[in-house]
Amino acid sequence: MAIRQMLRRSLSNERRSTEVPKGHLVVYVGESDQKKRFLIPLSYLNHPSFQELLCQAEEEFGFHHPMGGLTIPCSEELFIDVTSYLRG
Repeated sequence: MAIRQMLRRSLSNERRSTEVPKGHLVVYVGESDQKKRFLIPLSYLNHPSFQELLCQAEEEFGFHHPMGGLTIPCSEELFIDVTSYLRG
């Protein structure tokens, strides 16, 4: 539950900050037109579970991401499950 709260804090529907802390990356997650913004550590990119999500993104979008950033086409719940696992 704590990871969900942390990830939601990174969401900023009213004010999307353009500043991303060093060592982090913004990703957009969702299967519909409504995508949610998450801030993740760069270290996640090296993990096989996260790389599977990246492969899904590549298959669906190639190098054109509609949100202007990395978009991952999975449910918010799956994304939170994967990142919770990565967090340890």
